[in-house]
Amino acid sequence: MILKKKSSIKDYKFKKGNLNFAVVGHVEWMNFLKVDQLPKPGVISHSEKSIEYPAGGGSVIAKTLSELTNNQVHFFTSLGNDYYGEQSFKILSNYGIRLHVAWRDKPTRKGFSLIDSNGERSITVIGDRLAPTYKDKLDWNLFEKMDGIFITASDSEIFKKARIADSLCTTPRVGIDIINKSNVFLDGLIGSNLDPGEVFSLSDISIKPKLIIKTEGENGGILYPGGRYEALINAKQKIDSYGCGDSFAAGILYGLSSKWNIDKILSLAKLLGRDASECFGPYKINEN
Repeated sequence: MILKKKSSIKDYKFKKGNLNFAVVGHVEWMNFLKVDQLPKPGVISHSEKSIEYPAGGGSVIAKTLSELTNNQVHFFTSLGNDYYGEQSFKILSNYGIRLHVAWRDKPTRKGFSLIDSNGERSITVIGDRLAPTYKDKLDWNLFEKMDGIFITASDSEIFKKARIADSLCTTPRVGIDIINKSNVFLDGLIGSNLDPGEVFSLSDISIKPKLIIKTEGENGGILYPGGRYEALINAKQKIDSYGCGDSFAAGILYGLSSKWNIDKILSLAKLLGRDASECFGPYKINEN
């Protein structure tokens, strides 16, 4: 696949592969609100548009990977035994994703994402992030069949089990302590250099991953090894930055699992991240 000059996945006539992927992570039921301005003390803002969908890093990565492969993506997650958990299961399953759920007697995490006229978002979450653990009676043996696995929330034992995949990627938001405790080699550690919850130093990691990427939105980001890279210019108006980083991360896992070189991997990842900013909500809902 040649990734030059063209401006979108469709323009490249991207052909889905037949790779097997699993995602282990979290779901957040999000209300996306387009507002005239982000909230300020004492000021009332107005919402022009709103939608509600299951989102969060696990959902976005699973949905993005499902658009890149002909094979069904397996999503190992945890949901509250409530209305939002049931709706999340129904909607994500309707996208063709195979969910393996550890149901909890706790509320499914909810939240709000406010998006201003510049496409920038401000997120507020409500409740605890629910994550699967290795003690949950899920079909972990499926990991043996996976070309690539991405983890957004789990315990260290799941990392150990997931290392059987050809490519294993994660985000620092999982917790550097959990990553280090697992004592496994990662193919990719991908996080936002602009989010305090994902910032870390290389000395914090006990086993250095094959590839570390710190994203910086429209300013590109930093590769270790490799140095800085530039972001793509938006082909259309930037609408919503929610999910850009997770879409980018899905592209990295796809490229690593495909045994591509770093330039080709970055080309796909940047396209996915850029294209995510040109739709409202967590992913391209209207295409499914």
